[in-house]
Amino acid sequence: MASEGDQILVDALPYCDQGYEIPGVRENVQRQLDEEMRRYRPTKNYLAKYPLKLNTFETPALKIEMERIAQHQPMETLNMRRYDLPQMSPAQMNDLAAWQDAVDNSQSQLEHQAGRLVNLELLVQYGSNAWRVHNDLLQRMVDNEQKKLKELRSRVQDTNWKRKTEQTKAGEELVQLETHWQNMVYKNFEIEKVCLQMEAELGQLKQTAKERYVLIIHFFTVFYCI
Repeated sequence: MASEGDQILVDALPYCDQGYEIPGVRENVQRQLDEEMRRYRPTKNYLAKYPLKLNTFETPALKIEMERIAQHQPMETLNMRRYDLPQMSPAQMNDLAAWQDAVDNSQSQLEHQAGRLVNLELLVQYGSNAWRVHNDLLQRMVDNEQKKLKELRSRVQDTNWKRKTEQTKAGEELVQLETHWQNMVYKNFEIEKVCLQMEAELGQLKQTAKERYVLIIHFFTVFYCI
């Protein structure tokens, strides 16, 4: 993978690349990946265009609770005193206000128990239907999410198939270009070989012509001398 400015150029074709079965190739690739990951330093925050709004669902109570957690303070326990019905002490037997508080507390406890009984009766009468409706709602939610998942997997499969098709086509073109390049290299080699042979023959012809020229000059020199 190469970088050109702000764009990433993918120069690998995993569906077409070969040679990984050769001993040492896979280890060499993994070593280069490890080296790249060791030297890689992000130049910018890649999530900058997706700002995270942490206070979207923050309520005053949730804010207080988050501050408590940040300060590592223990959570306050539930105050169960409102559900107690304590027995009056001997000193409170003649206290009218204490008797009034006890009566009010008893009435609140009684109403609380009555409310629980009503809830149990409602649960017996309508609980099964309410639970069935809730299960149907959950099932519809599951079906909807499964439909979305199926569509997403289909898109992923289409993307992978498209990528495989494009890479296979590019691989075939690369094979054709490589074959053409090899043929051109072979032709150039043959041409260079013929050129060298012709140069050698030309050199021999020049040498032969030179020797013949010397013989002819020598012949005419001898001829005129006679």
